[in-house]
Amino acid sequence: MNGEQAQKGKGLNSNQLKVIAIAAMTIDHVIAVVFPNYPTQWWILLCHIIGRLTAPIMWFFIAEGYHYTHDRIKYASRLFLFAFISHFAYNFAFGIPFIPFKTSVFNQTSVIWSLAWGLVALMIVNSAGLKEGIKTVSLIGICLLTFCSDWSCIAVMAIVFIGTNRGNFKRQMEWMMFWAAIYAFVYILFINRIYGVIQLFVALTIPLLKNYNGERGKWRGMKWFFYLYYPLHLFICGVIRILLHGNIGVMIGG
Repeated sequence: MNGEQAQKGKGLNSNQLKVIAIAAMTIDHVIAVVFPNYPTQWWILLCHIIGRLTAPIMWFFIAEGYHYTHDRIKYASRLFLFAFISHFAYNFAFGIPFIPFKTSVFNQTSVIWSLAWGLVALMIVNSAGLKEGIKTVSLIGICLLTFCSDWSCIAVMAIVFIGTNRGNFKRQMEWMMFWAAIYAFVYILFINRIYGVIQLFVALTIPLLKNYNGERGKWRGMKWFFYLYYPLHLFICGVIRILLHGNIGVMIGG
């Protein structure tokens, strides 16, 4: 761990940060299906601002997982399986067709698709056996593959730059905000101005990640809990959507 992070035994462990991410994600998603199509009441916007805590924590721990895992191929394979399952849960939650690109190039599958490819991208970038040209072409290809997902290829790039700057928290966060700003700019141009600005509130995650103490936490089941909780809560969101609004899309991509 770098010197700017909390000392061992103090601060927040990974389990605690992931609980914060899960809670923020749940608030964000439930509000999205109950109050669809980008409403602007202050308290709804506040709920979506809280939801911006989730993605950076996910990016950060994919990069940490790359560092700590004993088998990166197995880790990547598990993420891709999780992305496949989550595709159907995510699209059902928000009324997005299961077959991509029927409605839009945006938001056609869950962020897990980008997380999985972000791990692969980090493996490629850090590979000593690959030439720089091959790394660059591979990274461009991965960005094209992930452009259609939630948080798009921005999630991939954030993971790569967080991972390659491990040990320098300030640089990690600077790059995270750089890529988040690009995402916000695209959101403002093509989707919704107010909700584009909201994407910049990922900055609220910085003090939380700064207090990460490098420890996992006592409960070893958090990984499997998240793998179960993520698609399950999306399925429940989909049921809520249908009960309240019928089988309609409630956000861009639907």
